[in-house]
Amino acid sequence: MAINNKLNKIWYGGDYNPEQWDREIWDEDVRLFQLAGINVATVNVFSWPLLQPSEDEYDFRQLDDILDNLHKNNVHVCLGTSTAAHPAWMAARYPDILRVDWEGRKRTYGGRHNSCPNSPTYRKYAAKLAGKLAERYRNYPGLLLWHVNNELGGYCYCDNCAKAFRVWLKRRYGTLEQLNKAWYTAFWGHTFYDWNEIVPPNLLSEGVHWNYQRSNQNSISLDYFRFGSDSILECYLIEAEAIRKHTPDIPITTNFMGTYKEMNYFQWAPHLDIISWDSYPAPNQPPSFNAMTHDLMRGLKNGRPFMLMEQTPSVANWQPYCKLKRPGEMKKWSYQAVAHGADTVMFFQLRKSAGSCEKMHGAVIEHAGHEHTRVFRECAELGAELNRLGNTLIDSRIHAKAGILYDWENRWAAELSSGPSNDLDYVNEVHKYYSAFYEQSIPVDMVGIESDFGRYDILIAPLLYMVKPGLAEKLEAFVSRGGTFVTTYFSGIVNETDLCYTGGFPGPLRNVLGIWTEETDALYPGESNSLVLTRSYGELKGAYTSDFLCDLIHSEGAEVMAVYGSDFYKGMPALTVNRFGSGTAWYVATSPEASFMRGFIKQLCEDKGITPLLPPQEGIEVTCREKEGAAYLFILNHNMEQRTIELPPGLAAVKELISGIMVNNELKLPPHGTAILQLPVR
Repeated sequence: MAINNKLNKIWYGGDYNPEQWDREIWDEDVRLFQLAGINVATVNVFSWPLLQPSEDEYDFRQLDDILDNLHKNNVHVCLGTSTAAHPAWMAARYPDILRVDWEGRKRTYGGRHNSCPNSPTYRKYAAKLAGKLAERYRNYPGLLLWHVNNELGGYCYCDNCAKAFRVWLKRRYGTLEQLNKAWYTAFWGHTFYDWNEIVPPNLLSEGVHWNYQRSNQNSISLDYFRFGSDSILECYLIEAEAIRKHTPDIPITTNFMGTYKEMNYFQWAPHLDIISWDSYPAPNQPPSFNAMTHDLMRGLKNGRPFMLMEQTPSVANWQPYCKLKRPGEMKKWSYQAVAHGADTVMFFQLRKSAGSCEKMHGAVIEHAGHEHTRVFRECAELGAELNRLGNTLIDSRIHAKAGILYDWENRWAAELSSGPSNDLDYVNEVHKYYSAFYEQSIPVDMVGIESDFGRYDILIAPLLYMVKPGLAEKLEAFVSRGGTFVTTYFSGIVNETDLCYTGGFPGPLRNVLGIWTEETDALYPGESNSLVLTRSYGELKGAYTSDFLCDLIHSEGAEVMAVYGSDFYKGMPALTVNRFGSGTAWYVATSPEASFMRGFIKQLCEDKGITPLLPPQEGIEVTCREKEGAAYLFILNHNMEQRTIELPPGLAAVKELISGIMVNNELKLPPHGTAILQLPVR
């Protein structure tokens, strides 16, 4: 099923800001849109002062003209609510709308995402504007989707938020006695006797100056992360509710930012009709990282397709070094999104701004203002290709038998912890395991703790520092039924309020893992140990370098598969496997080198009968989407040279959908090239 059946094909377009231009430019814009194959424009994302020039005045005449111009030229609309930046008059008249930052400084007017999410003024006027837009344009024939706000995020530490935080805490804990217990406030004499004594944990209270992520009182700061995400979600819901009163059948979304730390997207996901996100891979970022983030976005709604809401056609101006996308690279990143479940390809931006901080950001229409540019030609080529694909891929799904657990609250807690290492980066730890699947062309899902584990044969939970109530039992049931579970160093340390489990780590995971952890050693950058296998496992044998963290563990029934090779804990277990019911639970006590990770994941998959989509080849990415019995094999070349892909005998004489030609035996892909093979219907 398409996002909206008014346009049952891959949506192609992006952010369009005609309010920045004189009207004579608008006709030229739509002419160029037609040349590029653009069929969707996201408009009205930052227009609040134009729509509401004063407190009691609304003016939609310019937006009417913009929408009329797009409709008569067959360009559909993703309509923004413009609430990501409040008007200057609002800041001057209602200072409660202004945010206070982590260092305790109250903002003046400027920037974007500059509104306090708990300001009654902001919530009142944002909801009112969203409702007026929905009422006015409810019958607009080109309306495909509502786009609430833009890249929601950022916490506030003002008095409004302090009051709201106390209300949130009362709902969560009920009594101060329960709160003091959950927060361990006996430490440093922090016991609270009145709710009004609680203040936001910023630099003026519990924050540690040398690192925004650190806190003297981890439990308080962890709850403020939860509260901050909830507060901004409430703002989204207020707008969404105002919109649904008038357009109940038009889907609503807001654009996520991948692994953005501050918002718990698994908690947000049920409230969005479709997940959308903005993809801006750095030029030196491994392709596997962006692939992982696409899969995370797909995983937010249990595998349903998502929207690529933004990417740059060429250069991202806010990166430290604004490197151009090489010929073919923009198309490759676009197809990577589709390969991992996107049903749209959208850009920021369609026409390049003439001024301010995004004037050097890439666009389909450059400052030159015509179609005779390298970027425009490539965008037009992609538009023609996507048009030929039609609805073939729409609502097709990816089927994986392995999953990687990703949990925002676990990340918050682990990175707030003062120890064991300042280099602890939850996302990077997850990526180490994801890349081992990716490099072997084995599909893997990114799943939340509320997901159905029963869909998987293998479940990986890197750095499962926080184990919430019920999770250990859920994992035990998964393993007992025959699943393979893997977790790592620094797991099973704390409960949901960041209090350490006593009686031995890994806390409630101790039973299923068959081990206990006595100590954790942090290694300096450049320092290493080794993981020495006591017996071979698949192709793994001998010794492998390890670094970062080393858990000192003892077996309580688990089989020791590898030991440490040096230091005073030489000979202690470094890799164990425990037979539990019909399945197995592995504990990786250190961070092994990439070659070990690839061999380890490969053998785990072989043990479960999970095979690569194609024989792995360096720099070649492979995914598969399925629909109505047909399968579509995506093959992407991330190398700077042409690659030849040898196809298995069963793939002889198949159609390549982008070119429309038949492929036999082998496929030649140019640098940054993509192929989509239509496999026989099963």
